[in-house]
Amino acid sequence: MIIIKNNYYLYIENIKDLNIDTLKINEKINIILRNIKKNTISEIIKYRKKCKEKRIKFYVANNTNIAKICDADGLYISSYNKKKNYSKIPKIGSAHNLKEVLEKIMQGCERIIFSRLFKTHYTSKKNFLGIVKFNLIQINFKRNLIPLGGINNDNLLKLNMVKSEGLAILSELKK
Repeated sequence: MIIIKNNYYLYIENIKDLNIDTLKINEKINIILRNIKKNTISEIIKYRKKCKEKRIKFYVANNTNIAKICDADGLYISSYNKKKNYSKIPKIGSAHNLKEVLEKIMQGCERIIFSRLFKTHYTSKKNFLGIVKFNLIQINFKRNLIPLGGINNDNLLKLNMVKSEGLAILSELKK
């Protein structure tokens, strides 16, 4: 199975969740560290240095200071983060609906990870976009929307029909 995208976004909660030594050198991989509190600053800096060696882009969630300290490639702004005062650091945003997509555009996000593309197993989250809706939204916003949600081995080939320059993975990465 081959999925050809320009960028792959991997969410991690802890730097111990993903051993980057197992990844091939690849400029297409982007790692998003979501939970900074589970890691010390020195651990984050070491991990960031390894990412640089492997030419993997590294983003820190919702904390401009830590992003600057560890020389991250950018800042990840989660969907619940509504702040608008950010430095000129590159930003990736996260959104679950059209209102949040507009918020992320106003926050200056270059790319927006848009969730949920496929049905997920979460009982509290029943809605999902599907390929057609995602593609229509992508065309209307003329932004780099990155699909997230429900991506697994069963629907990987369907990602070739998604009009996106990348894809994001969270729970499949944990498996």
